[in-house]
Amino acid sequence: MVVVMSPGATEADVDRVIGIVRGAGAEAFVSRGVSRTVIGLVGDADRLGMLNLRNQPGVSDVVAISVGYKLVSREHHPERSVIEVGGVPIGPDFLTVIAGPCAVETPEQTLAAARLARAAGAALLRGGAFKPRTSPYAFQGLGEEGLKILADVRAETGMPVVTEVIDPASVDLVASYADMLQIGTRNMQNFALLQAVGAASKPVLLKRGMSSTIEEWLMAAEYIAQRGNLDIVLCERGIRTFERASRNTLDIGAVPIAQRLSHLPVIVDPSHSGGRRDLVRPLSLAAIAAGAEGLLIDVHPDPGAALCDGDQALSAPDIAELADTTARLAALLGRVPTGATDAALLEPKG
Repeated sequence: MVVVMSPGATEADVDRVIGIVRGAGAEAFVSRGVSRTVIGLVGDADRLGMLNLRNQPGVSDVVAISVGYKLVSREHHPERSVIEVGGVPIGPDFLTVIAGPCAVETPEQTLAAARLARAAGAALLRGGAFKPRTSPYAFQGLGEEGLKILADVRAETGMPVVTEVIDPASVDLVASYADMLQIGTRNMQNFALLQAVGAASKPVLLKRGMSSTIEEWLMAAEYIAQRGNLDIVLCERGIRTFERASRNTLDIGAVPIAQRLSHLPVIVDPSHSGGRRDLVRPLSLAAIAAGAEGLLIDVHPDPGAALCDGDQALSAPDIAELADTTARLAALLGRVPTGATDAALLEPKG
């Protein structure tokens, strides 16, 4: 069951509802969105139904939810959400591109990648400072040094930063630099980490686990929402199947299914889905046509020298075509791109 508070509800109104629920032996979890607060209730449904919470001051509605992911479900939130990251919207009617290097390597490489990202129509800069890798011998990222580089590039370009956090202990550190916290595929069911980012005051980009069902993905989002953070964006990044022609198999059907089940925005990562540069553009077009509200794309000024996932990173020759075709398709579908291409950023300064 979920209690939906009215936009004008006060903290006293919220506390009153929590007190009534806990007095009845149930649990209450508060999640605060941009415009309103919702309270998820866990306990005996019949007993909760007798509390007459709908008539309490500040309460807009009380909704019985039939699925486990109560807070992220469309059952209590029929209209789909728009999440803002540093003033950039992600949600219905928009097409938001997030792009940048898979891994932060040097200040020069990251700034050059950010200029490529902007030229590709990106409004947000992604870059990995912490890199959980399958092999312990692979490049693991620069850590806080990488976060500082991202912050410097944000100051230079004005692009809000999206970067991955890999363990609960580093959430506060990463949140002090980033505008959006990314949960990678390997950590989608790291429940301690999900709860930690749920308690942080930053939007979260939640990638689908490579072997996870859509329901498990939404339940992972519920872990974040239950700790008070409803500013979540879902990212379909391909799942592991028997097929080896591509790195992963893009589950394009997951986009409309997740949008039907949840009010959260859904974006697609065509870079990790295909794992090959030549697949990024067609998978991007398929994602937009399927209704994805954004793309997460790897770019690198010199993919051949990349320390991480160079085979899938786009370079300058690939950018113009991708930017042009995605913009045309977005216009055809009535979507508003949140970033403007700026070829001047490709030119070195000074």
